Amino acid sequence: MSLAARSVRAMRGVVLCWLLLSLLTIGIARPGLGEEASTPARRGEALLTANCARCHAIGRSGASAHPQAPPFRTLSRKFKIEGLAEALAEGIFTGHPDMPEFVFEADEVGAIIDYLQSIQQR
Repeated sequence: MSLAARSVRAMRGVVLCWLLLSLLTIGIARPGLGEEASTPARRGEALLTANCARCHAIGRSGASAHPQAPPFRTLSRKFKIEGLAEALAEGIFTGHPDMPEFVFEADEVGAIIDYLQSIQQR
């Protein structure tokens, strides 16, 4: 086998290894992304994690980091969860005193409502 043929064969091996490694990395590193958006409730959870978790407890357990920020699992004690849709779409201006204003798109609001309904303590 000539030197050129060996070089081509070696280069193919390197390219194939790189491609295989890339595909494996994508498959291992990205499963959460597909799962995150697999249901509206999971998308809602992701939105609340990104926007609200620094102050509020957004899951089924845990305390809120901000003492005046209610855990989201208790919101149904004071509000109808479906009734929060308008506030989420138009902007929430009330809440704890240093709460920033948030405005969500219609599809995001639906996802958030789905998630909030799924975690409420009865």
